[in-house]
Amino acid sequence: MDLLIAILDRIGEAPAAALAGVLTGVIFGIAAQRSRFCLRAATVEFARGSLGPKVSVWLLTFSTAVVWVQGAQMLGLMRGSDARMMAVTGSWSGAILGGLLFGIGMVLARGCSGRLLVLAATGNLRSVISGLIFAVVAQMSLSGWLAPLRDALAGLWVTQGGHNVNLLAGMPEGTGLTLGLAIALVALGLSRRNRIGAATLVFASGVGFAVAVGYVSTFTLAQVSFDPLQIESATFTGPSANTLMFFLDRTAVLEFDIGLVPGVFLGALLAAAATGELKLEGFDGAATMRRAMLGAALMGFGGMLAGGCAIGTGVTGGSIFVGTAWAALSAMWAGAILTDMLIDQRGSPVAA
Repeated sequence: MDLLIAILDRIGEAPAAALAGVLTGVIFGIAAQRSRFCLRAATVEFARGSLGPKVSVWLLTFSTAVVWVQGAQMLGLMRGSDARMMAVTGSWSGAILGGLLFGIGMVLARGCSGRLLVLAATGNLRSVISGLIFAVVAQMSLSGWLAPLRDALAGLWVTQGGHNVNLLAGMPEGTGLTLGLAIALVALGLSRRNRIGAATLVFASGVGFAVAVGYVSTFTLAQVSFDPLQIESATFTGPSANTLMFFLDRTAVLEFDIGLVPGVFLGALLAAAATGELKLEGFDGAATMRRAMLGAALMGFGGMLAGGCAIGTGVTGGSIFVGTAWAALSAMWAGAILTDMLIDQRGSPVAA
């Protein structure tokens, strides 16, 4: 702790938070690029009647995030009740409506916001364009022209008591860890059936580990910081909008979010370069481009309405059992499955 205080005194609290974001992002970027972790791919595989490798990887990532985060909480390294997502009023209507829109959008765009960022680092120009549209619409939904609509929809049905719902409230200590381990066993069983290699399993669990790193690092900094510091971890809706504005507004300040997005890009870039997977790719045609742009816009608005993206709500919020996060994740699965069934399976399926 004394070392941490010395570091804060030397570089300042805001740069230290940004460095924590970079560290979390680099771990996430490397692990996500190597494991091919993607909620969109998992939902499409499930919609087509298969519990294959993509579902296995997603389940392993989700379960290990729960295990790492709940284990850290039991060791006193973080408190889920202090996390930003748990400490503020949640929106059930936002989670459901935003989750559905995000799920539709990620199928149309061929990847969730986190996956697009990882692909952009490998040279996928489609993901670069889609990611920029996602960030712009997210910013518009946060404080621009779309903000009144987002506020109206989010206010239809909110949690009570000035905070979100803890799904583990009243349950014995260790319940969350036990549930995480149970899901991990299912994921490992599916992985064995699908003959997934050990390296992929390690990197898939690494994505979950990155979520724990984010929580523990921001919680630790909050204990010694003079100014209030939000306890948070990997998510890409708000951070994408904030990172965009950081480079457009000279008065913007450093924070965890500002380090996270560049960190993910750097980690994915290093992982792709090390394995020879850097390759420039573009759109297949005008129809694909229109589809991707629409999907990115839906994800930008839907993610901000839902309180986070497939990573932010689905994994980061889910790992501390935030009520609206689990609702948003369920809605994302539903929106993605219906979109694949109604559009891709009836037309020309888009490869995962």
